[in-house]
Amino acid sequence: MAYMGCRTRVMGNIYDPRKETTKGRGNLSFTSINLPRLGIEARGSLDRFFSLLDKNMDLVFRQLRHRFEIQKRKSVHNYPFLMGEGIWLDSETLGKDEEIERVLRHGTLSVGFIGLAETLVALTGKHHGESPESQRLGLRIVQHMRDRCDERSQNEQLNYTLLATPAEGLSGRFVQMDRELYGSMENITNHAYYTNSFHIPVYYKVTARQKIDLEAPYHALTNAGHITYIELDGDPSLNHSVFEDIVLYMKESGIGYGSINHPLDRDPTCGYIGVIGTVCPRCGREESRSEPFERIRRITGYLVGTLERFNNAKRAEVAERVKHG
Repeated sequence: MAYMGCRTRVMGNIYDPRKETTKGRGNLSFTSINLPRLGIEARGSLDRFFSLLDKNMDLVFRQLRHRFEIQKRKSVHNYPFLMGEGIWLDSETLGKDEEIERVLRHGTLSVGFIGLAETLVALTGKHHGESPESQRLGLRIVQHMRDRCDERSQNEQLNYTLLATPAEGLSGRFVQMDRELYGSMENITNHAYYTNSFHIPVYYKVTARQKIDLEAPYHALTNAGHITYIELDGDPSLNHSVFEDIVLYMKESGIGYGSINHPLDRDPTCGYIGVIGTVCPRCGREESRSEPFERIRRITGYLVGTLERFNNAKRAEVAERVKHG
């Protein structure tokens, strides 16, 4: 199956295993946990870290259930398109004034997380790209979160799932809050952003294959959504075989949702589209502040336009991204 992977991966269905499908379902709510703060607060103690993690997950579970209790009391007429037109799975079986709980149970309630890399630095001094021991700990942390979600799903017969949060806004917000609390900490709070979910930090030099190998195991654990991306250093249309090699290697490694980023620039003066340095290859014009080139980059799962549309944290991340040759 194909799925929209980095936020709303909806597959399994604990409520009705006969209807494990993507059609007619969606994510009802999700809340993300600030893992680096827990790592900092643990002060090197894994027991304290997992205790804090469980406390935060319990809070998120209660919040998600509270929101579901509000949502389920709505009636079909409150959702004239989703329910009234039979878009949501099994909604055609409901009466106009009937509450929608039994069809909403097909949806998902997701626990997200951000900044595994910074968390591991806080706990061990190294992130999972630098140390096999940190990688093992990272997988242990995410496995623990997944196990808690699965346990909750069984107990409540609701689809609690684990989300590798893309963190477009949270990446800057969480680190700013933590820097104010704890100060600037090397490779934890000293950057303008926290690393996306379980990703290797964008500034760490690693090959495309190494990045795929390190991140792939987390895809199987994050059943609410995930993404791994490779940042190419040039135009992939000039080297189709390498592009194909990356796609196939992602597939064979267990990457559920993969992306290959590459530069895409445009000179608004002559209309040239391609990879542009400081001089346009077509017209020879040098970039200037008054007439800059348009540079389109991917944040996580989306191409959102030129860099000017990014928030400050994501602009800082793009500037620090290591390219994979």
